[in-house]
Amino acid sequence: METTHQIFFKNSNDMSEIKSNIIDLIITSPPYPMIEMWDSLFSSNKDIKDALQEQDGRTAFRLMHEELDKVWRESARVLKEGGFVCINVGDATRTINKNFQLFPNHIRISQFFQNNGFLSLPCILWRKPTNSPTKFMGSGMLPPNAYITLEHEYILILRKGENKRKYPPKSERRYKSAYFWEERNKWFSDIWTDLRGTSQSLNNNKKLREKSAAFPLKLPYRLINMFSIYGDTILDPFWGTGTTSLAAMASARNSIGYELNLEFMEIFKKNVEEIKKLTNSINNSRMIQHIEFIKEFKKKNKKINHNSINYKFPVITQQEKNLLLYSIKNWNIDGNSYRINHKKFDYDNMIN
Repeated sequence: METTHQIFFKNSNDMSEIKSNIIDLIITSPPYPMIEMWDSLFSSNKDIKDALQEQDGRTAFRLMHEELDKVWRESARVLKEGGFVCINVGDATRTINKNFQLFPNHIRISQFFQNNGFLSLPCILWRKPTNSPTKFMGSGMLPPNAYITLEHEYILILRKGENKRKYPPKSERRYKSAYFWEERNKWFSDIWTDLRGTSQSLNNNKKLREKSAAFPLKLPYRLINMFSIYGDTILDPFWGTGTTSLAAMASARNSIGYELNLEFMEIFKKNVEEIKKLTNSINNSRMIQHIEFIKEFKKKNKKINHNSINYKFPVITQQEKNLLLYSIKNWNIDGNSYRINHKKFDYDNMIN
C-alpha cells in the first residue's frame, strides 16, 4: 500500500491545487483569534491592526474570523459530501479597556459551517488542566468578581451535507480500518482528559514557537482513525510543523498541508526520519493495551466469541475481526512531497 503527502507553502485561503470534492477529512488547529500570540499574524490585515491598537475588541474579533472564513470556504469546497471537519480551537480570554472578557471562537466557527451546509455533531472537550496555584484570576476568595479558569479547548466535529459517506457492501478498506471496541468507548467520549498539550521547543526558536500549533500527535491520529479509512486523504490547512501529516503517515492515509512558514519544513523532515519507529511504537502500544484489556475482560468471566483474522488474539465484536494495522516499509521525498510504502504490521515479530 502506498500513500502520498504533499505540503504547499502558501496561504490556504487559495487551495487551487486541490480539485473540488476530493478531500475525505479535514483536521486542523487554526490560529485562535484574540489570543495575543497570534496578533502579529492577523495584523498583516491593517484593519485588524488598527482595531487592536484602538482596543476595539469586538471589531478585531469579527475581522480575524473573517480572515479565517476565507480558509473555511476553500475547505468546504474541497471536502467530499459526507466528509468530516475536525477543528481544534480554544476560546480566548483578554482584557480590553480594563474589562476582562471571553471571545467565543468555537461558537463563531461553528456558525460559519452551519451557515454553509454543514451539520454540527457532538463536539469533544479537550481538557488540559494545570496545577498552577496562580491560575485563578480576579478577586480570589472575594465574590463576585473572580473568573472561571479556562482549562479546555474544543474539537469541533462537523459533516458536510446531510448524507453520510457511502461505501460498497463489506468494503475491505473500511473493515480493515476498524478500531478496537475499547478504543471506541474511549475515543468517542465527549471529554478527553488523557492527551496533554505538546510543548513548543522548536530548538528554542521563540519566533517559530509562537507561530506553531501544539496539539500532540495522538490527537490527529485518533481523529483520523475515528473519521476516515485506509487510503483516504486528510487535509490540514494550518499545517504548522506537520503533526497531522505525521499522523496520516502512521495511519496509512494520504495527506495535504498548507503552511505560510517554510522554516517548518526542516522540523518536519527531522520528524519523518523517525516515522518508521514512531509508527511501530504506536501500533505496538495499541496491541499491548488491547491484549491487557482482553485479559481483564476474561477475568470478569465474560465470554468472547470472536478472534482476529490478521492477529492471534480475541476481539470483542465481529466488526473488529478484519482489523489490520500498517507499519512503514520505506519512504522517499521529492521536493515538498513524500511517498510512503506501507506493509502489514507484524505484531508477533515486534513482541519477540
